[in-house]
Amino acid sequence: MAKYLVIVESPAKVKTIKKFLGSNYEVLASNGHVRDLPKSQMGIDFENDFEPKYITIRGKGGILAQLRKAAKKADKIYLATDPDREGEAISWHLAQSLKVAPEKMYRISFNEITKNAVKESIKNAREIDMNLVDAQQARRMLDRMVGYKISPLLWAKIKRGLSAGRVQSVALRIICDREEEINSFIPEEYWTLEQSFKLKGARKPIVFKFYGKDKKIHITSKEQLDGILADLKDAKYVVEEIKKSKRIKNSPRPFTTSTLQQEAAKSLNFSTQKTMRIAQKLYEGIEIKGSGTVGVITYLRTDSTRISEEASMATREYITQNYGEKYVSETVKVLKNNTKIQDAHEAIRPTDVSRTPVFMKDYLSRDEFRLYQLIWKRFMASQMAEAIYDTVNIKLGANGYRFHASGSKLTFDGFMSVYVDSEEEKEKQLSVDMLEVGGELTLEDTDAKQHFTQPPAHYTEAALVKTLEELGIGRPSTYAPTITTIIGRRYIAKENKNLYVTEIGEVVNNMMKEAFPSIADLGFTANVELLLDKIAEGCVSYKTVIRNFYPDLAEAVEMAEKNLEKVKIEDEVTDVICEECGRNMVVKYGPHGKFLACPGFPECRNTKPYLEKIGVACPLCGKEVVIRKTKKGRKYFGCENNPECEFMSWQRPSTTKCPKCGGYMLWKGNKLVCADEQCGTVIVNPQETEEKQ
Repeated sequence: MAKYLVIVESPAKVKTIKKFLGSNYEVLASNGHVRDLPKSQMGIDFENDFEPKYITIRGKGGILAQLRKAAKKADKIYLATDPDREGEAISWHLAQSLKVAPEKMYRISFNEITKNAVKESIKNAREIDMNLVDAQQARRMLDRMVGYKISPLLWAKIKRGLSAGRVQSVALRIICDREEEINSFIPEEYWTLEQSFKLKGARKPIVFKFYGKDKKIHITSKEQLDGILADLKDAKYVVEEIKKSKRIKNSPRPFTTSTLQQEAAKSLNFSTQKTMRIAQKLYEGIEIKGSGTVGVITYLRTDSTRISEEASMATREYITQNYGEKYVSETVKVLKNNTKIQDAHEAIRPTDVSRTPVFMKDYLSRDEFRLYQLIWKRFMASQMAEAIYDTVNIKLGANGYRFHASGSKLTFDGFMSVYVDSEEEKEKQLSVDMLEVGGELTLEDTDAKQHFTQPPAHYTEAALVKTLEELGIGRPSTYAPTITTIIGRRYIAKENKNLYVTEIGEVVNNMMKEAFPSIADLGFTANVELLLDKIAEGCVSYKTVIRNFYPDLAEAVEMAEKNLEKVKIEDEVTDVICEECGRNMVVKYGPHGKFLACPGFPECRNTKPYLEKIGVACPLCGKEVVIRKTKKGRKYFGCENNPECEFMSWQRPSTTKCPKCGGYMLWKGNKLVCADEQCGTVIVNPQETEEKQ
């Protein structure tokens, strides 16, 4: 009887796939990659046309020996690693390492771990796609060259333990650029004006918002507002137009890796890393009574929204039976052409829509259930009919000015019976039965409010993933590890969902921009991703890409070694006396920035927090303002007398007093802004000698 060997990546899949295939098949796991470039050296032979030098990963010798032993006994070997470039490369490395005849080896891939999918993949076994392998080799080599060439430079010029990366450096720059926007943002005053009108028989008044005249007018000062209110005094408010219409809200597309990470962050408060970890478990298999272990979602690393015809038909049938025929989408959604999308497999969806969240609840942990429910509802909604609203827009005229009011009422919920995204606005209904064009309304109340424009929001993980995807930087498999790396290196601090740049992050970003502008350039990094796609399509040789990339990198590193000044992190002596041995304490740098340490180390190990004075008196108590850091490394300015004095500011305070209100002012770029937003005083290019940091 024939004996077949199936090799998968994860041990979690072994039992499930073995059950699907039967006793003639032995299923073993490689536990991910078995070969890689060596950690102790570059691992690329520059003298031999950039040939990669792979070695067996430390600790994988035993696994490889077991796989080789099983492979020798097998009539056929099926390499069943994940259905993406990384998986294709792992299969190729396995084929190189197993030491058996190539004609015995076949590549199979499946988008979901179900009986039908696995058996169908055996029927459609193929050869390893070397174009996909080469694309992955190119990515690995590019990342290795950037990391191993630039990281030692960061160690030499800043401090040990830092790292640079092709994608992580760009992600860091994106966050740093946003931080600069926020810090240099100057708030601008504006006003809103609303008028309320009571209608007979109506429980609530109708609120109209000021629009302007023929064109929209932005109210930017109290004086302008007072002028408008003066013009409206004793004015007649006449209904000029009532426009009724219908609005269609299209059903959403099913999740890709990026959109799943974004929505899980917004609605479930999951980090990208947590989302991927839980999704991996749902993909690899859940123990279900009566079915055994089975994968309940399709492959989780994808940037395609395509759905198989079989899955679409099964879902539409389910919707018809459970919701009614009118809830089925009239058209099957076709994926728009997008050059940044790799359409190798489907969107993320349940493997069986009849496994509803209610059914699955007993088999899943709380977080697994919440993510599965999100995926199930989104996919179900993607195959359902659009939601329909009745909308009404009213224009009100008064002495040449115009006010607008609008409302909507949901008349057919469609896909919204199943799924409403986290940013869905609440509908506002307007009763217009008692209104008619030409009718006059009686003013009941006027509400004018002062506002100030807000700076751009800090990036969250979800917003950063969205930006990386829009710019074509990285791929589904890289978003979570990239964010994890820059947080782990303490370049970025995460507080209340927001991402902030730390002091060390600023230094690294500035050095990357100065010495390696192409590596830190958003367009260049996105172009590399397109080149990798071209390699995967067989249009470009991966060696060509490497040959063109390396000389410029090597030259930039050489120039940086000569020209970049070392960021001096010397032991600065302070006037703080060590209470244990009497020496003057010195400033040291640690993972979280500066701290005070006794120079008598290791005899004396006394340390203290370092509070750097900025030469500005505290506005509340008059003591010194010092630079402090949050637990996660974000810099802020606080009083040295904390916690007795509660003064703190994210922006650097100035010695200059506000000429209008006498309050303290803050640095925003090269401008000084009054800390009191109600005052709003701004001094451009102030003549002040204090040094901004």
